[in-house]
Amino acid sequence: MKTVGVIGSGSWGTALAVQLKRAGNNVILWSFKEEEAMAILADRENKEFLPGVKLDEDITVTYKDEDVSWADMLVFSTPSKFVRNIAKRFAPYVKKDEIIVNVAKGLEEGTLLRLSQVIKEEIPQCRVAVLSGPSHAEEVGKDMATAIVAASEDIKTASEIQDTFMSPMFRVYTNTDIIGVELGGALKNLIALAAGTADGCGFGDNTKAALMTRGLAEISRLGIAMGGKKETFAGLTGIGDLIVTCTSMHSRNRRAGILLGQGKSLREALDQVHMVVEGVINAKAAYDLSIKYGIEMPITNEINNVLYKGKNVKQAVYDLMTRDKVDEIDMD
Repeated sequence: MKTVGVIGSGSWGTALAVQLKRAGNNVILWSFKEEEAMAILADRENKEFLPGVKLDEDITVTYKDEDVSWADMLVFSTPSKFVRNIAKRFAPYVKKDEIIVNVAKGLEEGTLLRLSQVIKEEIPQCRVAVLSGPSHAEEVGKDMATAIVAASEDIKTASEIQDTFMSPMFRVYTNTDIIGVELGGALKNLIALAAGTADGCGFGDNTKAALMTRGLAEISRLGIAMGGKKETFAGLTGIGDLIVTCTSMHSRNRRAGILLGQGKSLREALDQVHMVVEGVINAKAAYDLSIKYGIEMPITNEINNVLYKGKNVKQAVYDLMTRDKVDEIDMD
């Protein structure tokens, strides 16, 4: 049995706190806001972000940083843009070789670093890992069958996370390709935005299948160029996460895309979703990486045009469909 501190009480952080308790651990759930922590404590439920899922009475809920100092493992469950600040904030409480599991899916804008790299810069004494895969918080909270991946360069670290999180309905695989796992999780959000936008415009299943398949080609090309393994993108954190994010209404990226396709402004779409939409945050970083590594990523390019240059969605689809003829196997 471990004591695990979950940093971030959004939908995913709350669901993971419930899952970690289900797996037999002592759990501390940390909230950024005192009033949010007090509300969760009073109701034993996160009514704002994960309604209908009750928290075990033994889960500690706090807003005090020092309360996680006695944890054996920390889980960072905050939006990607806050990961560096959170790492700085909690660095003084992290013991040598303590495992930090990052569950945010994204890239750091500007530096273009993967989030595990950001954490390692700020907390060099830790062992860093990621947990990723097709896993909606709403379903994990309700103990629906889910398969996910614990990734670290060190297989012993990945195996320790596997043992900590796993339960009958929450299956955890290990993988040492942390580069591929992180990039699959970060980049699929852009493709989900595109798929949702196509839905909002009234396009059909053919369009979505094309976007998902060619989107996976883009993700794989860039991921392999950055050091990821081809096999990872055919697994849970590649095609698996892409499928669930592009097809489910639980997906905030798909929901935001639908609203954009229906003619809403970016601001209106984000306000209506009422949660962080990582695809919007990471679109520019993904485009900048494609330029840095010389990888052609036409869907990523068009998503950036729609989000930040005001391009008409149907024109973006037309431009994708009328690109120069190529061979599929060349993946260009």
